[in-house]
Amino acid sequence: MKKDVLFTVPSYFRDDMDILGYRFGKGEKSCVVLGALRGDEVQQLYVCARLVAFLREVERDGGVQPGKSVMVVPTAIGFSMNAGNRLWAPENMDLNRRFPGSETGSTTERIAGALFERLRAYHYGVQLTSFYQPGSFIPHVRMMDTGRQNPELGCEFGLPYVYVRTPRRYDQTTLNYVWQLSGTQAYSLYAGKTSEIDENAAEQTLRAIIRFLNSRGIIRSETTPGHAASVITNEDMVSVSATSAGLLRRVKFAGAHVRRGEQLAFIINPLDGSVREVLKTPATGMLFFVQDGPFIVEHSPVFQVLSSQKG
Repeated sequence: MKKDVLFTVPSYFRDDMDILGYRFGKGEKSCVVLGALRGDEVQQLYVCARLVAFLREVERDGGVQPGKSVMVVPTAIGFSMNAGNRLWAPENMDLNRRFPGSETGSTTERIAGALFERLRAYHYGVQLTSFYQPGSFIPHVRMMDTGRQNPELGCEFGLPYVYVRTPRRYDQTTLNYVWQLSGTQAYSLYAGKTSEIDENAAEQTLRAIIRFLNSRGIIRSETTPGHAASVITNEDMVSVSATSAGLLRRVKFAGAHVRRGEQLAFIINPLDGSVREVLKTPATGMLFFVQDGPFIVEHSPVFQVLSSQKG
């Protein structure tokens, strides 16, 4: 294992922040796995830490294939993780909305630019990321529909679903989108939780990455078989939003199978306990995403249902 300093962010008031990459093997830049780009992505950092420990043993046993190399970057936002801030605190900016970055831009643009310059040459790019809302996802692979995506390769992670998402304008400055346009086969993995460690989801995500590295001929290691993945799109998703604000009391959680009209959650008046709204599923299917914050604001999405009703 080689520990590389990818770049350094200077600071006037504390130690400089080194962005570290852990490199295994020698040869072509085969695959890079990137963890936390937001300061609350604890689960993503944890999965990367476990991956580094696993690959250290694989390399020691000669399991990294000749002429291949893989790099793991646990985090690029250490300052914010130390402070517990999701965004880059000095600018209140989301680092994953600043790609491809700029050498002469703001601090977040310079970080994004320096990081992208070091990672753009890898053939495969795997990002462990999180949703803009707090909540829980069914672990899955996601990629942008740029015309260059390869969902068939995404199935090699062995997770149940590969989600090809139609990008919106704000998605065009995310790492996944920019990676794909630069020629890297980019995959985002949603690892269940974000700001807390979910051991089961972390294990599932770790095994998915190992499975992919094996199938691409980058490492040689025993691994468990995965799922026969289904490719899904935006058209398969049905959003359930709240029209009222208040306390959110969920009765169904991510992974639950629900039938049309079934109760999902109650919006409670935080002062007198009365029920302001009952959220019900408009479609039969599985709860793909569930917001898990204690409060909900008006017109905010609370659930995403993977519909089983076609047409």
